[in-house]
Amino acid sequence: MEHGTISANIAKGIHVLRNRIEQAHIPPSRLDETINIATWNIREFGRKHRKKASIHLIAEILYQFDIIAMVELRDNLYDLERVLQILGPYWRVVYSDFNADAAGNRERMAYIYDKRAVTFTGLASEADPPKKKRTRTVNGKKITEYLPEITWWRSPFMASFRSGNFDFIMLSVHIRWDSKGGETSRIRALEALANWVDKHIKEKHIADKDVILLGDFNIPNIDDPLFRAITSKGLRMPKAMRGTHGSNLAKDKRYDQLLHYPRRTSVFTDRGGVLDFYQSNYKNLLPGIRLSKTEFTYQLSDHLPLWIQLNVDDEDEKLDQLLNR
Repeated sequence: MEHGTISANIAKGIHVLRNRIEQAHIPPSRLDETINIATWNIREFGRKHRKKASIHLIAEILYQFDIIAMVELRDNLYDLERVLQILGPYWRVVYSDFNADAAGNRERMAYIYDKRAVTFTGLASEADPPKKKRTRTVNGKKITEYLPEITWWRSPFMASFRSGNFDFIMLSVHIRWDSKGGETSRIRALEALANWVDKHIKEKHIADKDVILLGDFNIPNIDDPLFRAITSKGLRMPKAMRGTHGSNLAKDKRYDQLLHYPRRTSVFTDRGGVLDFYQSNYKNLLPGIRLSKTEFTYQLSDHLPLWIQLNVDDEDEKLDQLLNR
């Protein structure tokens, strides 16, 4: 970390934040043995320039993990570059393009990672929604097209990585909150996503079958039909994510999720949770700056990072699987 020359107030805020991070009990990762991954909806990041103090706090939060799936990164990458400069020379980013239309909200998705712990292995792509063959007549001629059956509004973004002897694909999503279409449209979107992932991992030439699906699903709780929709094809929540892990500031909603197929059981450890930087008191994080709670959410976020530690030295389990065959 390279905080550089900062004011006394920024230093105070970082000190408060570090105390809160310590209370989250995030275990340190070990090179080629474990990594800490996280997903964070960082509200409208890039829409308006964050204050200098906020940039330093965001960098401090990201530094707790080895790779972070960032949701709601906007088209302007200026603030992301500011954060990367503080994180230091070992940090890298892979990000998607932005949707220029109103439905996409000019959002990107990104993976920020420490190259000492995680290697990007080459795959970076948006997921296309399933298409259906349709025929229509134009000027007396039949035209055949393949058109999407559903829209995700913001295309899921996937990238491939390696750490230790574990190769994996991370697939980030931001399911649109549709107040007019309500729950029905989100259920359809989540079912389509579950089907897409299920079909994709069965393809012969997929880069890797270890897929971690994560991001903002706008699912209020795990007893909801929305959660049943995304888990309908076998995706599961790791044991470490069970219990009370609300990712909104009040910690009573499960909007953000981290899901996987339980193919390699030893990879997902029993260490995970949320990093509560808020703790019902945001003013101590930004001393000397007067903000309402809503204004604060545009400085840090209205979501908390959701994290889990992975065991990336799973050679024993691989050998056991070979022997069992």
